[in-house]
Amino acid sequence: MSDTTPSPTPSSPVPPTSGTPAAGPSPAQLRRRTTVVAPPRSQPEKWGRVDEDGSAWVKTADGERLIGTWQAGAPEEGLAHFGRRYDDLVTEVALLERRLESHPVEATATRKHAADLKESLATAAVIGDLAALDERLQEVVAKSFTAEEKAKELRQQRRNAAIARKTKLVEEAEAIGASATSWKQSGDRLRDILEEWKTIHGIDRKTDDALWKRFSRARESFNRRRGSHFAELDRVRAAAARRKEELVAAAEALQDSEEWNDTAAEYRHLMSEWKKAGRAQKDVDDSLWERFKKAQDNFFDRRKAVMDQRDSEFAANGAAKRALLDEYSPRIDAAENYDEARSLVSELVGKWEQIGRVPRADMRPFDDALRNLERHVADMEKAEWQRTDPEVQARAQQFWDRVKDFEAQAEKAEKAGRTKDAEKARAQAAQWTEWAKAAEDSLNGL
Repeated sequence: MSDTTPSPTPSSPVPPTSGTPAAGPSPAQLRRRTTVVAPPRSQPEKWGRVDEDGSAWVKTADGERLIGTWQAGAPEEGLAHFGRRYDDLVTEVALLERRLESHPVEATATRKHAADLKESLATAAVIGDLAALDERLQEVVAKSFTAEEKAKELRQQRRNAAIARKTKLVEEAEAIGASATSWKQSGDRLRDILEEWKTIHGIDRKTDDALWKRFSRARESFNRRRGSHFAELDRVRAAAARRKEELVAAAEALQDSEEWNDTAAEYRHLMSEWKKAGRAQKDVDDSLWERFKKAQDNFFDRRKAVMDQRDSEFAANGAAKRALLDEYSPRIDAAENYDEARSLVSELVGKWEQIGRVPRADMRPFDDALRNLERHVADMEKAEWQRTDPEVQARAQQFWDRVKDFEAQAEKAEKAGRTKDAEKARAQAAQWTEWAKAAEDSLNGL
């Protein structure tokens, strides 16, 4: 099939083979951007004709216009052909309308495409309602200015949102740079901020540069503080390592000592100093501690072995002292007076001291048992002294004398008919009676 159409001018957007505009995106490109429902097919027979000689005409407001010739078949086929070309224009206009709604940021390009297409209608080799297309294209051009303003607002909104996001990131980075001390966590967060920063676009160069400078200063501040911290930490760790080297040397020098008590005390002192020295680098600290503990364990293992040997030798002494306690404790408890109890304790202590040392675990219990017996005898002595003390006895007798005085007053008051005075005197006599009994109980050790 072939046809002959008027050749478009070089500036016309109509392709030589179709008579449609060439400027701007093609219909296929526009379809990739948005989905448009195809318009209903035009009625070319209503808007033009193809003569028997192949001449093709379209109706316009200024009358019929020859658009070309059809030589590829019957006139009705030519009419359908030029109608399809009109349908393509209708589709393209619909795509421009949708594009203006969905992509207002492309309003300028859409307006130029619509204007070029509108201009090409005067020479377009199509048959259809060109006036309707012209009106629609004019409306696209008119609406493009409103869409352009809307796009500007959207761009400004996006710019403001981007500025706000980067400002928030900058403020967070500045807070980290000024005072954060969680070095790893904060360093990771600054890297995350940088990655997020790279995804934010649409800010004018001047504002973006100013925000970037603030962010860079915050990172530099954090890196300086972190560097200073770890430099100081290295210095402290080096000092700790030197001090612990000294303590290890001292511990190793003492490990073969047989001055058990003094050396044990010195090891406790070295341990206290170790805790004060602080932490060295982990691998260095672990190695030094292993040496220190090895020397310390060597001494205390030797000390324990010696003490265990001594304890086994002292086991017989412990059994002898336990037998003494079993023998004398019930006799001392059953003693009838202080003199008898004191004599038994003296006898026990004499035998006790002749026996000698006992195992370490028995020292405290044996000493406590002996002290309890001595304390029991001391309590008996105190009670005996209270019973025989003339002053205490005289004081108790004075309480009974007062009881007799108040009883006499009560009897005299009753004979005189002074009932209230008699009752008062009896109450006082009863109170002094209680005090007198308490005094006697104290004398008897009750």
